[in-house]
Amino acid sequence: MKTPPPTSFSLSAHGLTGRDRLPTNLPPAAPSTRARPFVTRKNASIAEKGRPSWPTPGAKTGRSPKDKRVVEHPNSKNDVWWGAVNIPLEKQTFDINRQRALDYLNTRDTLYCFDGFAGWDPKYRIKVRVICSRPYHALFMHTMLIRPSKEELASFGTPDFVIYNAGAFPANRLTAGMGSTTSVDLSIEDKELIILGTEYAGEMKKGVFTVANYLAPKRGVLSMHCSATADKQTSASSLLFGLSGTGKTTLSADPKRLLIGDDEHCWSDDGIFNIEGGCYAKAINLTPESEPDIFQALRFGAVLENVVLDEGHDVDYTDTSITQNTRGAYPIEFIRNAKIPCMAGHPTDVIFLTCDAFGVLPPVSALSPAHAMYHFISGYTAKVAGTEMGVTEPQATFSPCFGGPFLVWHPSKYAELLAEKMRKHKARVWLVNTGWGGGGYGTGKRISLKNTRAIIDAIHSGALTTAKTERDPVFGFDIVTEVPGVPAEMLKPRESWADKAAYDATAKKLAALFRKNFETYETGASAEVKAAAPLN
Repeated sequence: MKTPPPTSFSLSAHGLTGRDRLPTNLPPAAPSTRARPFVTRKNASIAEKGRPSWPTPGAKTGRSPKDKRVVEHPNSKNDVWWGAVNIPLEKQTFDINRQRALDYLNTRDTLYCFDGFAGWDPKYRIKVRVICSRPYHALFMHTMLIRPSKEELASFGTPDFVIYNAGAFPANRLTAGMGSTTSVDLSIEDKELIILGTEYAGEMKKGVFTVANYLAPKRGVLSMHCSATADKQTSASSLLFGLSGTGKTTLSADPKRLLIGDDEHCWSDDGIFNIEGGCYAKAINLTPESEPDIFQALRFGAVLENVVLDEGHDVDYTDTSITQNTRGAYPIEFIRNAKIPCMAGHPTDVIFLTCDAFGVLPPVSALSPAHAMYHFISGYTAKVAGTEMGVTEPQATFSPCFGGPFLVWHPSKYAELLAEKMRKHKARVWLVNTGWGGGGYGTGKRISLKNTRAIIDAIHSGALTTAKTERDPVFGFDIVTEVPGVPAEMLKPRESWADKAAYDATAKKLAALFRKNFETYETGASAEVKAAAPLN
């Protein structure tokens, strides 16, 4: 991996004093070397192959969505979907937290800065600057943002968005509008993100995504929480939507296809492009046999997070003593079949991944346009253990557009953009269950990765466009009943349950949860989409 040489500049414009020669965009070796003093405090270590490894300092080993705030400003007030996702914050409180972060950063002997891009398409990319006190955070964003060339770095200029990461210092919980000592504050107008009281690196990644989720729709571009791959022979692409833990990263690491990205993308009039310059994969139980591409990508230049090392500094991927949310972040070019630049043509297939803890949904279903919009707005899945603080086992949940925590506009804005692009480019839509079959969580079995990969392969090959289907009597979509290489008995969920009455009761329960959840969005939905709701 080529890394442009570091430059230095003054940060006085950012309120950081005495920083006239702060280096930016240090190569991975420099922060790793500077991180060695942290080893004695058990905050960092160097794993085998020279990979820096950090346990997230403090209690936060996942995102803190309840501590996210957005400044309520007259210019953007009417654009924002206010509520549990976007909690309003007064500008004065933002300024207080910003000054608190600056005061902390100004006391640090060493600061780190990284300048990078969000968005591979030059038409839409965002210039992002990260200022932090932890080498861990600088390395993380070095992997997750698009790394500029030497020439791009020299002409970077004024950033479009700045992250001040003072996560080692708490917010003052007595400050108006604060719910705890953790605060992640976004000001759309100031183009800044302030982080206090959490050192979980994912807050920076998702902060950038949140900004993209605001800016892209204003330009008629759909921002999406999805992974994407492309056909090796054509420019056609495929999208895989889903929350963390549903298989976006795993299924996008497909040796048969080119990788565009594993988590965040945009769909413009020209095609799709990745927002990020890296991947952020779950590392729990990782082996070279189960995930060869991801395993080999976790080498020097990658960052391991919350993994446990033995005395020889070998990684024990089965050890979850810190958290089940163990992760590895690596530059996307570390995946051998990555397409650089990370851009591709319009999708032929849109796949909604869901981890159904109830064991009710089929392994694969074909969705009509109305059902596609209903399930996109619903965004049903199960939170996977460790993805968020306090989640220790799968919990059924609904997340609009399969990315509710990161939306800024009302979900209908993204749904309308998706519907428009699917119609225009004639994309097929599928619902794929990567969760349980033969029973719910605790009774049935998790659908194997082998079978899910066979389903995805069949979608991409076009084999399922003519496959036999059966109408689901409760959910109304078409269950695909034959997939090459997948046992037929597992494709019909009711038949895979030993207790048919238990299945019927569980399906009825899940259908009721869908209908109850959709009540929030009925006002803005068409009659056709509302008619796609499950039956009583």
